Amino acid sequence: MGILLSWIILSLAVWLTAVLLPGVHLKDFWSAFVVSALFGILNFFLGWIFFTLFTILTLGVAFILAFITRWVINAIILKIVAALTDRLEIDGFGWALLAALVMSGLGTLGQWLLVGAV
Repeated sequence: MGILLSWIILSLAVWLTAVLLPGVHLKDFWSAFVVSALFGILNFFLGWIFFTLFTILTLGVAFILAFITRWVINAIILKIVAALTDRLEIDGFGWALLAALVMSGLGTLGQWLLVGAV
């Protein structure tokens, strides 16, 4: 049940991000569910690999600046999702960075509201 709720919250965060940011385009509302599923799967399988690579390549600085590293990795994964599906289009890496930040904020807010409501 927790995974389903997280998926719904991420889907709403993806949709709201596309509504708020002119450089992020979703095909339709239901595309947010497909995009969030792909994003979650890729983040699960690639996120830790990217984080480890960034940490090694920056001689540990990425680990110290973990928030910034995760933010950049989420933007990279968003661009990969956009390349894998026609349901999401992001106009550039700057928009992907901003979208990753907005999605993280909205997702955190959604989780916080859900925990507060339960």
